[in-house]
Amino acid sequence: MKDKINLKEKFSTFSEYWSPKVIAEMNNYQFKLAKFKDDFTWHKHDDTDEVFLVVEGEMSILLREEEIHLCEGEMFVVPRGIEHKPSAKQECKVLLIEPRGVVNTGEVGGVLTAENDVWI
Repeated sequence: MKDKINLKEKFSTFSEYWSPKVIAEMNNYQFKLAKFKDDFTWHKHDDTDEVFLVVEGEMSILLREEEIHLCEGEMFVVPRGIEHKPSAKQECKVLLIEPRGVVNTGEVGGVLTAENDVWI
């Protein structure tokens, strides 16, 4: 891939929440855009850390013993094996970085499980 990627343009191509879209890969890692609103489900990823970088808006990442509040331009790395629950009161646009094949709900599954490897 030699073309630059415009995040604003990519975000304009979808409207659904909690459904990450792949925009690039580096080695075995995928860069995914997602829109968050309301509460996600408690889940964890046993084999990988997960990066949340807020592009626009605000969100929280609930951990079992604390809450991490993120504003535009801030990021947080959820360590592997740590249960977490993303949440956003208003629409929040997020860049996720994680290995190819990671399921957004971990092993919990459910109605919020998104299709993997959807490129935009």
